[in-house]
Amino acid sequence: METQRYKIQYKYMLSRFSGKTVCHSCHGSRLRPEALYVKVAGRTIHDYLSMTVEESIDAFKNIDLSPEDRAVVEEPLFEVLNRLQCLEDVGLRYLTLSRSMNTLSGGESQRVNLVTALGSSLVGSMYILDEPSIGLHPRDTERLIGVLKRLRDLGNSVIVVEHDEEIIRAADVLIDMGPLAGSRGGEIVFEGKYSDSLPEDAFKRSLTLQYLSGRKRRYIRDKRPWTYSITVNGAMEHNLKTIDVQIPLGVLTVVSGVSGSGKSTLVGDILYPALYRHINEAGDPPGAFKGLSGNLDRISRVEYVDQNPIGRSSRSNPVTYLKVYDLIRKLFSDQQYAKVSGFGPSFFSFNQEGGRCPECQGEGVVTIEMQFMSDVTMVCESCGGKRFKPEILEVRYRGKNVDDILNMSVSEAIEFFSEGPEPEAKEIAVKLQPLVDVGLEYLKLAQSSSTLSGGESQRIKLAYFLAMSRERSGREKIMFIFDEPTTGLHFSDVERLLKAFDALLERGHSVLVVEHSTDVIKAADWVIDLGPDAGDRGGEVVFAGTPEDLAKTSTFTARYIKS
Repeated sequence: METQRYKIQYKYMLSRFSGKTVCHSCHGSRLRPEALYVKVAGRTIHDYLSMTVEESIDAFKNIDLSPEDRAVVEEPLFEVLNRLQCLEDVGLRYLTLSRSMNTLSGGESQRVNLVTALGSSLVGSMYILDEPSIGLHPRDTERLIGVLKRLRDLGNSVIVVEHDEEIIRAADVLIDMGPLAGSRGGEIVFEGKYSDSLPEDAFKRSLTLQYLSGRKRRYIRDKRPWTYSITVNGAMEHNLKTIDVQIPLGVLTVVSGVSGSGKSTLVGDILYPALYRHINEAGDPPGAFKGLSGNLDRISRVEYVDQNPIGRSSRSNPVTYLKVYDLIRKLFSDQQYAKVSGFGPSFFSFNQEGGRCPECQGEGVVTIEMQFMSDVTMVCESCGGKRFKPEILEVRYRGKNVDDILNMSVSEAIEFFSEGPEPEAKEIAVKLQPLVDVGLEYLKLAQSSSTLSGGESQRIKLAYFLAMSRERSGREKIMFIFDEPTTGLHFSDVERLLKAFDALLERGHSVLVVEHSTDVIKAADWVIDLGPDAGDRGGEVVFAGTPEDLAKTSTFTARYIKS
């Protein structure tokens, strides 16, 4: 058995019968007993690391030291307090200092990384932040804006790539790219400070300005009633306070709340693994809870759609993920030249030997390993980045070889195949349409999954499920769980996302979303708001009902959706 542990089937089996527990020797301190003999003001290093940020700031500010000891630790104490204060400033006062990074939400990880830059107190530097508001509640976004302004006021330049409305409005200079995406974008459509009193010409080309000014209205869904539901009983993992949460079926449900209130714990650590185990009678153990109840027979499958890459290989791309490339390969193998040459569908695959370039293994690029520097990626000299052997590229469909097809954008490919006379060509166009529905018409068909953002990967998964639900309409009742699906989305893309959700709901599925976007919260059929605050002050259901009723309450979320 020990010699076979590397095999995936044995790893899977072992995972079902093994787990983690606190070390009986060090009791979770990770240190030898001798290290814990050293104490500062009566506390060991483990005692300090077991505190929250808020508690540790109080402990270090009021630390009781002799004049001699204080002289020794004065400088490191100042640096520790400075960094802890930065953590509090970005809204992470509830985190325990010894908390493992892999247990943090996306928003918490972003802010910890930001504190690393803040704590250095650099002057005259340029900070470039890519979507720093990911995973942040609007209340926490306000704090983030304050932190960014502090960086600016120290004499630094701060460049932010962002879609969040509040950050855009707070910017000293807005550079808006567009007017649309892909080949129809790439221009600067506006540059300057945003104001509602801008000249009318400024609003004509910029979708961003149109949404900010109210000239273009946000999408409003038709709300759906619900009859059936499931309930998570006694959820008590991490900071959850033994709560019962009813989740409607057949509608769009949003789980909201400030960052750190327990949303990811409830949905990702308890609901999804518990449902998966209930349906499949196997799977990872869920977090601590008492049980599931309700109309569980109304769910035949559960899908968790996160922002992990769509494939492990650099050769994975949108068309392989959506199973469209199988049809493209068959279409090329049916051409006369391919039949005469004996080129079957496998010859047009860059995952199999035969037609792919032997030098780059169908990747189009080769990686040169450098001993003392980062690896260098170069276009393959053998195929010129075309992935296939020259004889394979001689096969053409309506004047295009397979490399020409793979370098088309989604919108170009739909137009090209829609005009083809073969049924397979029409089917390819139909299968690519879900990518347009989720706002990804600008992607190249063979764009490597490693170059896709988290939001793009998530939307490709959504497109796959849209296509699948069309083919299997009525056969399954799936609960789709989305984690922050608006990441990286413009206001117009959020509208497309909501329409895609409606397409799933029309086929009888259920959609549950963990989200901070006020546009999505306002569009929901049902909102479950966790709070009232983060960490130990959160973990409770402070509201469950319609967005309209939520706006009448005094929760943090309600403050931002009332308008």
